[in-house]
Amino acid sequence: MKFTVAALVAFAATSAYGFAPVARPSFGIASKSASTSLNGFTSNVFTTEEVTLADTTETIVRGGRDLFPLLPKAFEGIKNIGVIGWGSQAPAQAQNLKDSFAEIGSDIKVSIGLREGSSSMAEAAEQGFSKEDGTLGEMYEIIAQSDLVMLLISDAACAKLYKDVFAAMKPGATLGLSHGFLLGYLDSIGESFPADMDVIAVCPKGMGPSVRRLYEQGKKVNGAGINSSFGVHQNVSGKATELALGWAIGLGSPFCFETTLRDEYRSDIYGERGILLGAVHGIVETLYRRYMRQGMTSEEAFLQSSESITGKIVKVISKRGIKALYDELSGSDKETFRQAYSASYKPTKEILQEIYDEVRSGNEIRTVIMHGERISEYPVGKIDGTETWQVGERVRASRAADESNIPLNPFTAGVYVATMMAQIDVLREAGHCYSEIINESVIEAVDSLCPYMHYRGIAFMVDNCSFTAKTGSRKWAPRFDYILDQLAYTAIDNGKPVDETLISNFESNPVHGAILECCKLRPSVDISCEAPTTTKEIVIQ
Repeated sequence: MKFTVAALVAFAATSAYGFAPVARPSFGIASKSASTSLNGFTSNVFTTEEVTLADTTETIVRGGRDLFPLLPKAFEGIKNIGVIGWGSQAPAQAQNLKDSFAEIGSDIKVSIGLREGSSSMAEAAEQGFSKEDGTLGEMYEIIAQSDLVMLLISDAACAKLYKDVFAAMKPGATLGLSHGFLLGYLDSIGESFPADMDVIAVCPKGMGPSVRRLYEQGKKVNGAGINSSFGVHQNVSGKATELALGWAIGLGSPFCFETTLRDEYRSDIYGERGILLGAVHGIVETLYRRYMRQGMTSEEAFLQSSESITGKIVKVISKRGIKALYDELSGSDKETFRQAYSASYKPTKEILQEIYDEVRSGNEIRTVIMHGERISEYPVGKIDGTETWQVGERVRASRAADESNIPLNPFTAGVYVATMMAQIDVLREAGHCYSEIINESVIEAVDSLCPYMHYRGIAFMVDNCSFTAKTGSRKWAPRFDYILDQLAYTAIDNGKPVDETLISNFESNPVHGAILECCKLRPSVDISCEAPTTTKEIVIQ
Protein backbone atom coordinates (compact mmCIF):
# COMPACT_ATOMS: atom_id res chain seq x y z
CA MET A 1 0.00 0.00 0.00
CA LYS A 2 1.28 3.47 -0.86
CA PHE A 3 0.19 6.67 0.77
CA THR A 4 1.31 10.19 -0.04
CA VAL A 5 2.46 12.94 2.30
CA ALA A 6 1.31 16.38 1.17
CA ALA A 7 3.89 18.64 -0.42
CA LEU A 8 6.11 20.29 2.15
CA VAL A 9 6.61 24.01 2.53
CA ALA A 10 9.64 25.48 0.76
CA PHE A 11 12.49 26.88 2.79
CA ALA A 12 12.35 30.55 3.70
CA ALA A 13 13.95 32.91 1.21
CA THR A 14 16.60 33.95 3.69
CA SER A 15 18.06 31.54 6.22
CA ALA A 16 21.16 30.96 8.24
CA TYR A 17 22.36 28.73 5.40
CA GLY A 18 21.44 31.08 2.59
CA PHE A 19 19.07 28.71 0.78
CA ALA A 20 17.15 30.15 -2.12
CA PRO A 21 13.43 29.36 -2.37
CA VAL A 22 12.76 25.97 -3.90
CA ALA A 23 9.74 24.35 -5.43
CA ARG A 24 7.53 22.52 -3.02
CA PRO A 25 8.76 18.93 -3.18
CA SER A 26 6.38 16.06 -2.78
CA PHE A 27 7.51 13.16 -0.64
CA GLY A 28 5.84 9.84 -1.27
CA ILE A 29 6.38 7.29 1.46
CA ALA A 30 7.25 4.24 -0.53
CA SER A 31 5.96 0.77 0.18
CA LYS A 32 7.64 -1.29 2.85
CA SER A 33 9.67 -3.12 0.23
CA ALA A 34 11.16 0.11 -1.07
CA SER A 35 14.72 -0.51 0.05
CA THR A 36 17.15 -1.32 -2.71
CA SER A 37 17.96 -4.99 -3.24
CA LEU A 38 21.70 -5.59 -3.67
CA ASN A 39 22.98 -8.58 -5.60
CA GLY A 40 26.51 -8.71 -4.24
CA PHE A 41 29.66 -7.00 -5.39
CA THR A 42 33.00 -8.14 -6.75
CA SER A 43 36.54 -6.90 -6.20
CA ASN A 44 39.76 -7.40 -8.11
CA VAL A 45 41.78 -6.22 -5.10
CA PHE A 46 40.24 -7.74 -1.99
CA THR A 47 38.89 -11.20 -1.33
CA THR A 48 35.12 -11.22 -1.01
CA GLU A 49 33.16 -13.87 0.81
CA GLU A 50 29.54 -14.77 1.20
CA VAL A 51 27.96 -15.02 4.62
CA THR A 52 24.56 -16.45 5.41
CA LEU A 53 22.48 -14.12 7.55
CA ALA A 54 19.12 -15.67 8.37
CA ASP A 55 17.53 -16.58 5.02
CA THR A 56 19.77 -14.32 2.93
CA THR A 57 23.30 -14.42 1.56
CA GLU A 58 25.40 -11.27 1.65
CA THR A 59 28.80 -10.41 0.28
CA ILE A 60 31.36 -8.89 2.63
CA VAL A 61 35.06 -8.13 2.80
CA ARG A 62 36.91 -8.89 6.02
CA GLY A 63 39.43 -6.31 7.15
CA GLY A 64 42.84 -6.61 8.81
CA ARG A 65 46.17 -4.88 8.86
CA ASP A 66 47.58 -7.67 6.71
CA LEU A 67 45.54 -6.17 3.85
CA PHE A 68 47.20 -2.75 4.04
CA PRO A 69 49.75 -3.63 1.30
CA LEU A 70 46.77 -3.83 -1.09
CA LEU A 71 45.71 -0.25 -0.41
CA PRO A 72 47.80 1.36 -3.20
CA LYS A 73 46.04 -0.82 -5.76
CA ALA A 74 42.61 0.04 -4.32
CA PHE A 75 43.53 3.74 -4.32
CA GLU A 76 44.90 3.60 -7.87
CA GLY A 77 44.99 7.11 -9.34
CA ILE A 78 44.58 8.74 -5.92
CA LYS A 79 47.58 10.82 -4.84
CA ASN A 80 45.89 13.42 -2.63
CA ILE A 81 43.05 12.81 -0.17
CA GLY A 82 41.34 15.86 1.28
CA VAL A 83 39.51 15.25 4.55
CA ILE A 84 37.17 18.20 4.97
CA GLY A 85 36.18 18.99 8.55
CA TRP A 86 37.39 18.21 12.07
CA GLY A 87 34.32 17.09 13.94
CA SER A 88 33.62 13.53 15.12
CA GLN A 89 34.57 11.39 12.10
CA ALA A 90 37.19 13.54 10.37
CA PRO A 91 40.00 13.38 12.98
CA ALA A 92 39.64 9.62 13.38
CA GLN A 93 39.39 8.79 9.69
CA ALA A 94 42.21 11.13 8.66
CA GLN A 95 44.58 9.76 11.28
CA ASN A 96 43.69 6.14 10.57
CA LEU A 97 44.26 6.51 6.82
CA LYS A 98 47.46 8.48 7.35
CA ASP A 99 48.81 5.78 9.67
CA SER A 100 47.75 2.96 7.34
CA PHE A 101 49.54 4.52 4.37
CA ALA A 102 52.63 5.24 6.48
CA GLU A 103 52.77 1.64 7.67
CA ILE A 104 53.23 0.40 4.09
CA GLY A 105 55.38 3.30 2.91
CA SER A 106 52.77 4.71 0.54
CA ASP A 107 53.16 8.29 -0.68
CA ILE A 108 49.40 8.95 -0.77
CA LYS A 109 48.94 12.23 1.07
CA VAL A 110 46.12 12.88 3.54
CA SER A 111 45.34 16.58 4.09
CA ILE A 112 42.85 18.41 6.29
CA GLY A 113 40.71 21.23 4.88
CA LEU A 114 39.06 23.72 7.26
CA ARG A 115 37.51 27.15 7.19
CA GLU A 116 40.13 29.89 7.31
CA GLY A 117 40.52 30.90 10.93
CA SER A 118 38.89 27.75 12.28
CA SER A 119 39.83 26.93 15.88
CA SER A 120 40.25 23.33 14.75
CA MET A 121 43.40 24.28 12.80
CA ALA A 122 45.41 24.06 16.01
CA GLU A 123 43.90 20.69 16.93
CA ALA A 124 44.73 19.26 13.52
CA ALA A 125 48.26 20.62 13.77
CA GLU A 126 48.69 18.83 17.10
CA GLN A 127 48.09 15.54 15.26
CA GLY A 128 50.82 16.17 12.68
CA PHE A 129 48.96 17.98 9.90
CA SER A 130 50.68 21.21 8.90
CA LYS A 131 50.47 24.09 6.47
CA GLU A 132 54.20 23.79 5.86
CA ASP A 133 53.98 20.36 4.23
CA GLY A 134 50.63 21.04 2.57
CA THR A 135 48.59 18.68 4.74
CA LEU A 136 46.55 21.43 6.42
CA GLY A 137 44.86 24.32 4.68
CA GLU A 138 41.78 26.28 3.74
CA MET A 139 39.00 23.88 2.79
CA TYR A 140 38.40 24.96 -0.81
CA GLU A 141 42.11 24.95 -1.58
CA ILE A 142 42.36 21.42 -0.23
CA ILE A 143 39.25 20.38 -2.16
CA ALA A 144 40.68 21.76 -5.41
CA GLN A 145 43.86 19.71 -5.16
CA SER A 146 42.31 16.43 -3.93
CA ASP A 147 41.63 13.33 -5.98
CA LEU A 148 39.33 12.05 -3.23
CA VAL A 149 37.34 14.63 -1.28
CA MET A 150 36.09 13.12 1.98
CA LEU A 151 33.35 15.56 2.95
CA LEU A 152 33.06 15.01 6.71
CA ILE A 153 31.61 18.34 7.82
CA SER A 154 28.26 18.40 9.62
CA ASP A 155 25.09 17.43 7.80
CA ALA A 156 23.74 20.96 8.09
CA ALA A 157 26.98 22.38 6.68
CA CYS A 158 26.83 19.91 3.77
CA ALA A 159 23.34 21.15 2.96
CA LYS A 160 24.59 24.73 3.05
CA LEU A 161 27.86 24.36 1.15
CA TYR A 162 27.37 21.50 -1.32
CA LYS A 163 27.24 23.69 -4.43
CA ASP A 164 30.52 25.40 -3.53
CA VAL A 165 32.13 22.03 -2.79
CA PHE A 166 31.04 20.55 -6.12
CA ALA A 167 32.28 23.63 -7.98
CA ALA A 168 35.69 23.48 -6.28
CA MET A 169 36.36 19.80 -7.10
CA LYS A 170 38.72 19.17 -9.98
CA PRO A 171 37.63 17.06 -12.97
CA GLY A 172 37.84 13.34 -12.26
CA ALA A 173 37.85 13.74 -8.47
CA THR A 174 35.71 11.44 -6.32
CA LEU A 175 33.29 12.70 -3.69
CA GLY A 176 33.42 10.61 -0.52
CA LEU A 177 30.81 10.76 2.24
CA SER A 178 30.36 9.00 5.56
CA HIS A 179 26.63 9.61 5.77
CA GLY A 180 23.90 9.65 3.15
CA PHE A 181 22.26 12.76 4.62
CA LEU A 182 23.36 14.97 1.72
CA LEU A 183 21.65 12.66 -0.77
CA GLY A 184 18.51 12.78 1.34
CA TYR A 185 18.63 16.56 1.29
CA LEU A 186 19.23 16.68 -2.47
CA ASP A 187 16.34 14.26 -2.99
CA SER A 188 14.12 16.57 -0.94
CA ILE A 189 14.80 19.58 -3.16
CA GLY A 190 14.82 17.74 -6.46
CA GLU A 191 18.56 17.99 -7.08
CA SER A 192 21.35 15.44 -7.55
CA PHE A 193 25.10 15.07 -7.55
CA PRO A 194 26.96 16.23 -10.69
CA ALA A 195 26.73 13.39 -13.19
CA ASP A 196 30.41 13.45 -14.13
CA MET A 197 31.88 12.44 -10.77
CA ASP A 198 32.17 9.24 -8.75
CA VAL A 199 30.19 9.42 -5.50
CA ILE A 200 30.92 6.87 -2.79
CA ALA A 201 30.25 6.49 0.91
CA VAL A 202 32.08 4.63 3.64
CA CYS A 203 30.09 4.81 6.86
CA PRO A 204 31.66 3.51 10.09
CA LYS A 205 28.99 2.09 12.37
CA GLY A 206 30.17 4.07 15.37
CA MET A 207 31.18 7.55 16.37
CA GLY A 208 34.57 8.93 15.38
CA PRO A 209 36.37 8.49 18.71
CA SER A 210 35.56 4.77 18.71
CA VAL A 211 36.83 4.46 15.11
CA ARG A 212 40.20 5.82 16.25
CA ARG A 213 40.38 4.09 19.64
CA LEU A 214 39.77 0.62 18.26
CA TYR A 215 42.25 1.21 15.42
CA GLU A 216 44.92 2.19 17.98
CA GLN A 217 44.06 -0.62 20.37
CA GLY A 218 44.09 -3.27 17.64
CA LYS A 219 47.53 -2.57 16.21
CA LYS A 220 49.06 -5.72 17.71
CA VAL A 221 46.25 -8.13 16.86
CA ASN A 222 46.00 -7.58 13.09
CA GLY A 223 43.60 -4.74 13.52
CA ALA A 224 40.40 -3.80 15.16
CA GLY A 225 38.00 -1.04 14.40
CA ILE A 226 34.39 -0.28 13.63
CA ASN A 227 32.46 -2.13 10.93
CA SER A 228 31.64 0.01 7.92
CA SER A 229 28.98 -0.02 5.29
CA PHE A 230 29.92 1.26 1.87
CA GLY A 231 27.86 2.47 -1.02
CA VAL A 232 28.67 3.35 -4.62
CA HIS A 233 26.15 5.94 -5.76
CA GLN A 234 27.89 6.93 -9.01
CA ASN A 235 30.68 5.00 -10.69
CA VAL A 236 31.79 7.03 -13.71
CA SER A 237 35.39 5.79 -13.56
CA GLY A 238 34.59 2.14 -12.99
CA LYS A 239 36.95 2.16 -9.98
CA ALA A 240 34.57 3.38 -7.28
CA THR A 241 33.95 0.03 -5.57
CA GLU A 242 37.67 -0.71 -5.11
CA LEU A 243 38.23 2.79 -3.73
CA ALA A 244 35.38 2.47 -1.27
CA LEU A 245 36.64 -0.93 -0.07
CA GLY A 246 40.17 0.42 0.29
CA TRP A 247 38.91 3.34 2.32
CA ALA A 248 37.05 0.98 4.68
CA ILE A 249 40.05 -1.35 5.04
CA GLY A 250 42.34 1.62 5.67
CA LEU A 251 40.09 2.75 8.51
CA GLY A 252 40.52 -0.64 10.19
CA SER A 253 37.01 -2.00 9.68
CA PRO A 254 36.74 -5.66 10.79
CA PHE A 255 34.30 -6.17 7.94
CA CYS A 256 32.49 -4.02 5.41
CA PHE A 257 29.20 -4.62 3.68
CA GLU A 258 27.37 -3.01 0.81
CA THR A 259 24.42 -0.66 1.08
CA THR A 260 23.02 2.26 -0.88
CA LEU A 261 23.28 5.89 0.19
CA ARG A 262 19.50 6.05 0.54
CA ASP A 263 19.31 2.95 2.71
CA GLU A 264 22.23 4.26 4.74
CA TYR A 265 20.71 7.60 5.62
CA ARG A 266 17.33 6.05 6.31
CA SER A 267 18.70 3.42 8.66
CA ASP A 268 21.28 5.72 10.26
CA ILE A 269 19.06 8.71 11.03
CA TYR A 270 16.33 6.30 12.14
CA GLY A 271 18.69 4.27 14.31
CA GLU A 272 20.12 7.19 16.26
CA ARG A 273 16.60 8.35 17.08
CA GLY A 274 15.85 4.81 18.17
CA ILE A 275 17.81 2.40 20.33
CA LEU A 276 21.21 3.99 19.64
CA LEU A 277 20.41 7.27 21.41
CA GLY A 278 16.86 8.59 21.58
CA ALA A 279 15.12 5.43 22.73
CA VAL A 280 17.72 4.42 25.32
CA HIS A 281 17.61 7.97 26.69
CA GLY A 282 13.82 7.77 27.03
CA ILE A 283 13.91 4.22 28.43
CA VAL A 284 16.28 5.16 31.25
CA GLU A 285 14.31 8.28 32.18
CA THR A 286 11.04 6.37 32.42
CA LEU A 287 12.49 3.33 34.20
CA TYR A 288 14.29 5.56 36.71
CA ARG A 289 11.01 7.22 37.68
CA ARG A 290 9.15 3.90 37.79
CA TYR A 291 11.70 2.35 40.10
CA MET A 292 11.62 5.43 42.32
CA ARG A 293 7.82 5.15 42.55
CA GLN A 294 8.28 1.53 43.62
CA GLY A 295 10.33 2.67 46.60
CA MET A 296 13.94 2.43 45.40
CA THR A 297 16.48 5.06 46.37
CA SER A 298 17.60 7.30 43.55
CA GLU A 299 20.97 5.53 43.40
CA GLU A 300 19.35 2.09 43.25
CA ALA A 301 16.89 3.25 40.61
CA PHE A 302 19.77 4.43 38.40
CA LEU A 303 21.67 1.21 39.04
CA GLN A 304 18.68 -0.92 38.02
CA SER A 305 17.99 1.12 34.87
CA SER A 306 20.95 2.84 33.20
CA GLU A 307 23.76 0.84 34.78
CA SER A 308 21.97 -2.44 34.10
CA ILE A 309 21.74 -1.59 30.39
CA THR A 310 25.24 -0.21 29.80
CA GLY A 311 27.08 -2.42 32.30
CA LYS A 312 25.44 -5.83 31.95
CA ILE A 313 22.74 -6.22 29.31
CA VAL A 314 24.68 -4.94 26.29
CA LYS A 315 27.78 -6.92 27.23
CA VAL A 316 25.85 -10.17 26.95
CA ILE A 317 24.34 -9.07 23.62
CA SER A 318 27.76 -8.02 22.27
CA LYS A 319 29.34 -11.44 22.76
CA ARG A 320 26.45 -13.89 22.60
CA GLY A 321 23.47 -12.13 21.02
CA ILE A 322 20.02 -10.98 22.11
CA LYS A 323 18.54 -14.46 22.38
CA ALA A 324 21.27 -15.55 24.79
CA LEU A 325 20.29 -12.79 27.18
CA TYR A 326 16.76 -14.20 27.27
CA ASP A 327 17.76 -17.86 27.35
CA GLU A 328 20.07 -17.34 30.32
CA LEU A 329 17.23 -15.99 32.47
CA SER A 330 15.18 -18.47 34.49
CA GLY A 331 12.22 -18.68 36.84
CA SER A 332 10.70 -15.40 37.98
CA ASP A 333 13.36 -13.37 36.16
CA LYS A 334 12.35 -14.86 32.81
CA GLU A 335 8.69 -14.22 33.56
CA THR A 336 9.46 -10.59 34.47
CA PHE A 337 11.33 -10.21 31.17
CA ARG A 338 8.39 -11.71 29.27
CA GLN A 339 5.94 -9.30 30.90
CA ALA A 340 8.11 -6.26 30.18
CA TYR A 341 8.82 -7.36 26.59
CA SER A 342 5.18 -8.16 25.83
CA ALA A 343 3.95 -4.81 27.15
CA SER A 344 6.70 -2.69 25.55
CA TYR A 345 7.13 -4.10 22.04
CA LYS A 346 4.06 -2.66 20.30
CA PRO A 347 4.14 0.80 21.92
CA THR A 348 7.79 1.30 21.05
CA LYS A 349 7.30 -0.13 17.56
CA GLU A 350 4.56 2.43 17.00
CA ILE A 351 7.06 5.24 17.67
CA LEU A 352 9.82 3.54 15.67
CA GLN A 353 7.58 3.11 12.62
CA GLU A 354 6.67 6.78 12.85
CA ILE A 355 10.36 7.72 12.99
CA TYR A 356 11.18 5.58 9.96
CA ASP A 357 8.33 7.10 7.97
CA GLU A 358 9.44 10.60 8.94
CA VAL A 359 12.99 9.86 7.80
CA ARG A 360 11.94 8.15 4.58
CA SER A 361 9.55 10.97 3.67
CA GLY A 362 12.23 13.64 4.16
CA ASN A 363 10.45 15.28 7.08
CA GLU A 364 13.16 14.43 9.58
CA ILE A 365 15.90 15.81 7.36
CA ARG A 366 13.90 19.01 7.07
CA THR A 367 13.64 19.14 10.88
CA VAL A 368 17.42 19.04 11.18
CA ILE A 369 17.87 21.81 8.61
CA MET A 370 15.24 24.06 10.22
CA HIS A 371 16.74 23.47 13.66
CA GLY A 372 20.08 24.55 12.24
CA GLU A 373 18.48 27.76 11.00
CA ARG A 374 17.34 28.56 14.55
CA ILE A 375 20.59 27.60 16.24
CA SER A 376 21.97 31.12 16.75
CA GLU A 377 18.84 32.18 18.62
CA TYR A 378 18.12 28.84 20.28
CA PRO A 379 21.42 27.00 20.87
CA VAL A 380 21.27 23.35 21.82
CA GLY A 381 21.51 23.03 25.58
CA LYS A 382 22.79 20.18 27.70
CA ILE A 383 20.56 17.61 29.38
CA ASP A 384 22.96 16.38 32.05
CA GLY A 385 21.75 18.77 34.75
CA THR A 386 18.55 16.85 35.54
CA GLU A 387 18.21 14.57 38.55
CA THR A 388 18.61 11.30 36.66
CA TRP A 389 21.98 12.18 35.20
CA GLN A 390 23.26 13.92 38.33
CA VAL A 391 22.52 10.76 40.29
CA GLY A 392 24.35 8.86 37.57
CA GLU A 393 27.53 10.82 38.27
CA ARG A 394 27.45 9.61 41.90
CA VAL A 395 26.64 6.03 40.94
CA ARG A 396 29.52 5.79 38.47
CA ALA A 397 31.89 7.19 41.07
CA SER A 398 30.89 4.46 43.54
CA ARG A 399 31.13 1.46 41.20
CA ALA A 400 32.94 -1.60 42.49
CA ALA A 401 36.27 -2.06 40.71
CA ASP A 402 35.03 -5.29 39.14
CA GLU A 403 31.53 -3.81 38.62
CA SER A 404 30.08 -6.72 40.57
CA ASN A 405 27.48 -4.37 42.07
CA ILE A 406 25.82 -3.83 38.68
CA PRO A 407 22.71 -6.02 38.29
CA LEU A 408 21.09 -7.51 35.23
CA ASN A 409 17.55 -6.32 35.89
CA PRO A 410 15.10 -8.54 33.95
CA PHE A 411 12.42 -5.84 33.70
CA THR A 412 14.92 -3.35 32.31
CA ALA A 413 16.18 -6.04 29.93
CA GLY A 414 12.64 -6.75 28.72
CA VAL A 415 11.94 -3.10 27.92
CA TYR A 416 15.34 -2.54 26.27
CA VAL A 417 15.24 -5.73 24.18
CA ALA A 418 11.63 -5.12 23.13
CA THR A 419 12.66 -1.72 21.78
CA MET A 420 15.73 -3.13 20.04
CA MET A 421 13.67 -5.90 18.44
CA ALA A 422 10.98 -3.44 17.38
CA GLN A 423 13.66 -1.33 15.70
CA ILE A 424 15.02 -4.43 13.96
CA ASP A 425 11.59 -5.48 12.76
CA VAL A 426 10.78 -2.06 11.28
CA LEU A 427 13.99 -2.23 9.24
CA ARG A 428 13.31 -5.84 8.23
CA GLU A 429 9.84 -4.92 7.01
CA ALA A 430 11.31 -1.98 5.06
CA GLY A 431 13.61 -4.37 3.18
CA HIS A 432 17.02 -3.43 4.59
CA CYS A 433 19.74 -6.08 4.47
CA TYR A 434 20.57 -7.94 7.69
CA SER A 435 24.11 -6.60 7.94
CA GLU A 436 22.75 -3.06 7.94
CA ILE A 437 19.91 -3.90 10.32
CA ILE A 438 22.24 -5.55 12.83
CA ASN A 439 24.94 -2.91 12.66
CA GLU A 440 22.49 -0.01 13.00
CA SER A 441 20.37 -1.64 15.72
CA VAL A 442 22.73 -3.87 17.69
CA ILE A 443 26.46 -3.62 17.00
CA GLU A 444 26.70 0.17 17.02
CA ALA A 445 24.72 0.24 20.25
CA VAL A 446 26.59 -2.44 22.18
CA ASP A 447 30.14 -2.09 20.79
CA SER A 448 30.48 1.65 20.14
CA LEU A 449 27.96 3.86 21.92
CA CYS A 450 27.10 1.97 25.11
CA PRO A 451 30.76 1.63 26.19
CA TYR A 452 30.97 5.44 26.10
CA MET A 453 27.62 5.71 27.85
CA HIS A 454 28.89 3.41 30.56
CA TYR A 455 32.10 5.42 30.88
CA ARG A 456 30.60 8.92 30.91
CA GLY A 457 26.81 8.51 30.94
CA ILE A 458 23.96 8.46 28.44
CA ALA A 459 23.42 12.20 28.89
CA PHE A 460 27.07 12.79 27.98
CA MET A 461 26.59 10.90 24.73
CA VAL A 462 23.43 12.82 23.85
CA ASP A 463 25.12 16.13 24.65
CA ASN A 464 28.26 15.34 22.66
CA CYS A 465 27.07 13.52 19.55
CA SER A 466 26.57 15.04 16.12
CA PHE A 467 24.08 17.85 15.60
CA THR A 468 21.82 15.56 13.55
CA ALA A 469 21.87 12.88 16.24
CA LYS A 470 21.33 15.15 19.22
CA THR A 471 18.49 16.94 17.42
CA GLY A 472 16.76 13.62 16.88
CA SER A 473 17.45 12.26 20.35
CA ARG A 474 16.00 15.30 22.06
CA LYS A 475 12.94 15.20 19.80
CA TRP A 476 12.11 11.50 20.14
CA ALA A 477 13.34 10.46 23.61
CA PRO A 478 10.29 12.00 25.31
CA ARG A 479 7.99 10.06 22.98
CA PHE A 480 9.51 6.76 24.11
CA ASP A 481 9.39 7.94 27.71
CA TYR A 482 5.70 8.85 27.56
CA ILE A 483 4.43 5.88 25.59
CA LEU A 484 6.12 3.37 27.88
CA ASP A 485 4.71 5.13 30.93
CA GLN A 486 1.24 5.50 29.46
CA LEU A 487 0.76 2.19 27.64
CA ALA A 488 3.37 -0.42 28.61
CA TYR A 489 3.62 0.03 32.37
CA THR A 490 -0.12 0.53 32.85
CA ALA A 491 -0.75 -2.73 31.00
CA ILE A 492 1.59 -4.55 33.37
CA ASP A 493 0.20 -2.87 36.48
CA ASN A 494 -3.35 -3.70 35.42
CA GLY A 495 -2.47 -7.37 35.06
CA LYS A 496 -2.65 -7.69 31.28
CA PRO A 497 -1.47 -11.21 30.39
CA VAL A 498 1.66 -11.84 28.38
CA ASP A 499 1.07 -11.91 24.63
CA GLU A 500 2.39 -15.37 23.85
CA THR A 501 2.37 -14.69 20.12
CA LEU A 502 4.74 -11.77 20.60
CA ILE A 503 7.05 -13.92 22.71
CA SER A 504 6.95 -16.73 20.16
CA ASN A 505 7.76 -14.29 17.37
CA PHE A 506 10.66 -13.00 19.42
CA GLU A 507 12.01 -16.48 20.11
CA SER A 508 11.83 -17.51 16.45
CA ASN A 509 12.90 -14.22 14.89
CA PRO A 510 15.45 -15.01 12.14
CA VAL A 511 17.61 -12.08 13.21
CA HIS A 512 18.98 -14.07 16.14
CA GLY A 513 20.97 -16.42 13.92
CA ALA A 514 22.17 -13.50 11.83
CA ILE A 515 23.36 -11.68 14.96
CA LEU A 516 25.39 -14.72 16.01
CA GLU A 517 27.12 -14.72 12.63
CA CYS A 518 27.90 -11.03 13.02
CA CYS A 519 29.25 -11.69 16.53
CA LYS A 520 31.92 -13.83 14.87
CA LEU A 521 32.99 -10.76 12.88
CA ARG A 522 33.15 -8.36 15.84
CA PRO A 523 36.31 -6.35 16.64
CA SER A 524 39.26 -8.39 17.90
CA VAL A 525 39.45 -6.28 21.07
CA ASP A 526 36.86 -4.62 23.29
CA ILE A 527 37.06 -0.86 23.22
CA SER A 528 38.75 0.80 26.19
CA CYS A 529 37.44 4.30 26.83
CA GLU A 530 40.14 4.97 29.40
CA ALA A 531 43.20 4.04 27.33
CA PRO A 532 45.43 6.84 25.99
CA THR A 533 44.39 8.01 22.54
CA THR A 534 45.17 10.64 19.94
CA THR A 535 41.50 10.97 19.03
CA LYS A 536 39.51 14.13 19.52
CA GLU A 537 36.95 13.66 22.30
CA ILE A 538 34.14 16.13 21.77
CA VAL A 539 33.01 17.72 25.01
CA ILE A 540 30.52 20.57 25.23
CA GLN A 541 31.36 22.88 28.11
